[in-house]
Amino acid sequence: MSTSLASPDPLTDDGWSVAGRRFTSRLIIGTGKYSSYAINARAAAAAGVEIVTVALRRVNVSDPSQDRLTDHLDPQTYTYLPNTAGCFTAEDALRTLRLAREAGGWTLVKLEVLADQKTLYPDMEETLRATKVLVGEGFDVMVYCSDDPIYARKIEDAGACAIMPLGAPIGSGLGLQNPINIRLIVEQANVPVLVDAGVGTASDAAIAMELGCDGVLLNTAIAEAKDPIRMARAMKHAVIAGRDAYLAGRMPKKRYADPSSPLGGLI
Repeated sequence: MSTSLASPDPLTDDGWSVAGRRFTSRLIIGTGKYSSYAINARAAAAAGVEIVTVALRRVNVSDPSQDRLTDHLDPQTYTYLPNTAGCFTAEDALRTLRLAREAGGWTLVKLEVLADQKTLYPDMEETLRATKVLVGEGFDVMVYCSDDPIYARKIEDAGACAIMPLGAPIGSGLGLQNPINIRLIVEQANVPVLVDAGVGTASDAAIAMELGCDGVLLNTAIAEAKDPIRMARAMKHAVIAGRDAYLAGRMPKKRYADPSSPLGGLI
């Protein structure tokens, strides 16, 4: 019997949803540290992303006298995800996102409230407090958080639409330092979980996806690669491969060898 062309391919990833919005790509990239907005745009295209994060305090989206991000990454093509990079108090983060909503009508936002300049770890008390306020004001909040499963649950209970635990400190490129905690967060969550920060190369992104994460957010790994466009393409394929491997279900790990061919009946 022939198969209808309209029948879904069971091997095709049908994407993921956040705050009622559907996306095909499970990779999100940032818009900082690139040598130019033009390179940033080429990387976004090579990565096949649909969402880009925008640090409104650092990226020009409105001044027409200067080169603007919007001239290279069309907001009609890409979903802009305003974030609160550089905010160290709940008040600063709240002010930034309220201005974002006024300026661009953005309600899907990424919250990060940092504890100190050296580690850029999230201040979870301030993050939780800001999450509750933003949710109460009608924002859909994707929250950068520590890899603590208890705080991740508190963030979800506060109304976050996505949980974004760090893999390692922002910009470090160290890869996932605590995969056990990431997996615990995935297992308990009822909203999307995306690894955010610490990814350095394609294998790190694949590992995040193999743990069952819904997506990966990264910036420096592409922006500071020797060839950002090639690395963007590598990240695209790594996320796809990692997701496929997770859905396929890996073989069990064993302490000893197990021959690929049966030993019985040998001549």
